[in-house]
Amino acid sequence: MENVLISNLQRFSTKDGPGIRTTVFFKGCPLRCKWCHNPETHLASMEIMYNRENCTLCGRCVVACPEGAITIENNTVITDTDKCTSCHKCTEECYYNAREISGKALTFDEICDVLERDIPFYSESGGGVTFSGGECLMFPEMLTRLLKFCKARRIHTAVDTSGFAAWEVFQKILPYTDLFLYDIKAFSSSLHKEITGVENTLIWENLEKLSKIGANVNLRLPVIEGCNGDLADIEETARCSAEFGIKKVNILPYHDMGKYKYTKLGRDYDSNSMSTPSDEKLEEIKRIFAKYLFTDIKIGG
Repeated sequence: MENVLISNLQRFSTKDGPGIRTTVFFKGCPLRCKWCHNPETHLASMEIMYNRENCTLCGRCVVACPEGAITIENNTVITDTDKCTSCHKCTEECYYNAREISGKALTFDEICDVLERDIPFYSESGGGVTFSGGECLMFPEMLTRLLKFCKARRIHTAVDTSGFAAWEVFQKILPYTDLFLYDIKAFSSSLHKEITGVENTLIWENLEKLSKIGANVNLRLPVIEGCNGDLADIEETARCSAEFGIKKVNILPYHDMGKYKYTKLGRDYDSNSMSTPSDEKLEEIKRIFAKYLFTDIKIGG
């Protein structure tokens, strides 16, 4: 693989592992979580994001498109995605940033250049590099090369994953991964499929295998009322992961700060069916994990 699509290279992050970090967001994900705040990472292809509020309806994008994929109807710009070839000539002609590209093809060297420049910040803060997404395990060749690069320079590495990947992929990256930030969305496989689009048997199997070989795993539990806020299911998650020897969990309450991205992508977002759990409920979830002898329980990233 000569290059990979990256949706963002976020420098000076403090939410994706210990210390100050650079987070590499790969573009592409096999899950479709209802609450996802990074919908621009779903597809492993470039996309156009349209900000209607910035648009003056000047028509320059219509003229620029060689495929005739863009029209103006009812005072809004419409893009026919079947005709669009992602040439991005429309974004080059947009003076008001109403159209922007989601996804940039970067080479291994281009990514490493950014990571290497931030080494002083990692050293001072106990930070490092986090590979995220989307789902970074969808790109095992590039991910492994980048992890090897980091380890050769003694950069702390974290992999933020849904766990939905073949075990062979985990085996490939294990020697170069210091920390797994492992998302668990539900214990029930049927519930998991309902809210993410896939069953979770593979996810739990991989978590058990990671624990058996002594990998450093930090569980991450998003809690979304209307999706996975059932306390009985959360207790099963705590019980099962404790049996695997997991001791660290981040409880991540729902927020809708990514809602605006769905509008830009022309997708629906059912915010009415989802809400943030109360502080009282979050404290109850903390007590559940404490009952199963988790020693590091945090609310938030």
